[in-house]
Amino acid sequence: MFTHVTVGANDIEASRKFYDAVLGALGISAGADDDRGRVWWRTPRGAFAITRPLDGQPACHANGGTIGFGARDADAVRAFHEAGIAAGGTAIEDPPGERKSPFGTLNVAYLRDPSGNKICAVHRAG
Repeated sequence: MFTHVTVGANDIEASRKFYDAVLGALGISAGADDDRGRVWWRTPRGAFAITRPLDGQPACHANGGTIGFGARDADAVRAFHEAGIAAGGTAIEDPPGERKSPFGTLNVAYLRDPSGNKICAVHRAG
């Protein structure tokens, strides 16, 4: 459904370090710069980017918004969380682990990135 997701970042280098760590834990290669100062992480299924807001205003997070990244298994979910904390992210909500949902059993971990964006890693069990 989506081709890409982009979030604002106030400190591109801090955010690059964070996303290289958390996305690296999910098996995604390090981000690459474009000619506009954005950093992109690409997979065959889509892309994720960070950018300074084009309007020159400070970046801020979407209240109520979450970006979920797919994980290959529960170990990758935990690795994502640990990497994010080590790279300057903030743990939020419940600790990483299994949750029952209307969509079945999920393994999830939630973080805030250095600019306050809410992200998670998700593995759908079974």
